[in-house]
Amino acid sequence: QVQLVESGGGLVQAGGSLRLSCSASGRSFSTYGMGWFRQAPGKEREFVAAISWSGDTTRYKDTVRGRFTISRDNAKNTVYQQMSSLKPEDTAVDYCAARAVPFITTTPDGMDYWGKGTLVTVSS
Repeated sequence: QVQLVESGGGLVQAGGSLRLSCSASGRSFSTYGMGWFRQAPGKEREFVAAISWSGDTTRYKDTVRGRFTISRDNAKNTVYQQMSSLKPEDTAVDYCAARAVPFITTTPDGMDYWGKGTLVTVSS
């Protein structure tokens, strides 16, 4: 079993930046595909970004590509989401998720473990 803890959310003005971190327990982290999902008020949880176990392969939601960067440090059991040029529509609870295989999925149902979430609020 894997425990994931997100941090780094907060309130920023449009155009600002935030860096999210997700700390994972367990020594199997380096073999897991990782992803960030988010859920806005009244909306379904949606895919934002994913990264393979090695960090060599990434995938992004179209609306965040070029603004967000997912990365990981397997030695620290941590995955990051650098977010820049934030927009009010980025306001959501952001969730870190892990898949117990090294390959990427963009489907929430394909993820095995979830963090509690961290709130990102972007003001106009």
